[in-house]
Amino acid sequence: MTNLDRIQLLRQFTEEEPDNPFNWYALAIEFRETDQEEAYTLFAKLLTDHPTYLATYFPAAHLYAEMGEIDQSKVIFENGIALALEQKNVKALQELQNAYQNFLFENDLN
Repeated sequence: MTNLDRIQLLRQFTEEEPDNPFNWYALAIEFRETDQEEAYTLFAKLLTDHPTYLATYFPAAHLYAEMGEIDQSKVIFENGIALALEQKNVKALQELQNAYQNFLFENDLN
């Protein structure tokens, strides 16, 4: 299956189940390497429409940082960490905290 086939299939899933955050997440991840602007738009939609979908925060924060949205990336990391604490998701919390510390160091925000 090509990237284009996956994108068409995932778009179909978002039309069939627009309230399922995984479909939007999978589509954003698919676009991450080929069309950062589209991925950015999809992650923004996820963060707005499905703020409790924890999986969004890690890749969204990284993409925003890559695109130069440092302040927004910091907020996404912090919101993701708070959500992981709220959901008592230890694994996600550790991953987000480690990535956040690296982000702060790399961007000289300590």
